[in-house]
Amino acid sequence: MTIQNIISQLGEGMLKTCLLFFSTLIISLPLGLIISFGRMSKWAPFGGKFKPLSLITRLYISIMRGTPLMLQIMVVYFGPYYLFGIKISASYQIYAAIIAFAINYAAYFAEIYRGGIESIAQGQYEAAHILGFSKNQTFFRIILPQVMKRILPSVTNEVITLVKDTSLAFVIAYAEMFTMAKRIAAKETSMIPFVVAGVFYYVFNLIVALVMNGIEKKMSYYK
Repeated sequence: MTIQNIISQLGEGMLKTCLLFFSTLIISLPLGLIISFGRMSKWAPFGGKFKPLSLITRLYISIMRGTPLMLQIMVVYFGPYYLFGIKISASYQIYAAIIAFAINYAAYFAEIYRGGIESIAQGQYEAAHILGFSKNQTFFRIILPQVMKRILPSVTNEVITLVKDTSLAFVIAYAEMFTMAKRIAAKETSMIPFVVAGVFYYVFNLIVALVMNGIEKKMSYYK
């Protein structure tokens, strides 16, 4: 089998990998920001430090980061059947994969956001308040742009990891790039499909790194 034939057969897997990758980013990035707000929240109705929302989000982040992503994918996919008796259709594979990846990466992004937000000096909030900015204006116009600049390297690392982690979707027979490569390699008894898949992951990560590096340079306003 020629390289061209292998690439053409892997085409569907490439598209599914890209779908999983971009869907995860679109959902997990804003979700991570929302979770970070919950992680930093404080509620003191009785004058003490009673923080139920913060405790819930801490538990969520701890579970997501403390258990294997592969296990989480299996729970999301098989959970509806074993817990509620809901029949699983083949079309649910992509949704289960996206949900599992999104909630997993949202936990990591939440901690990255939290670190960035807490790194901003309190004086900036006070100065914005004196100038008449509301809390929303202060955060979205003053704080968030600085946070995005500071956390970009960490976000880049997670995005690159996400490209490689998409291969874990094979556990629910989602036919992404790695799954397709295994099928072709088993059929043709050849390692070439794995080599082609490896090149695809490398090129994909290279493009991601270049794009993120370009964004980081544009945000380096101190230079």
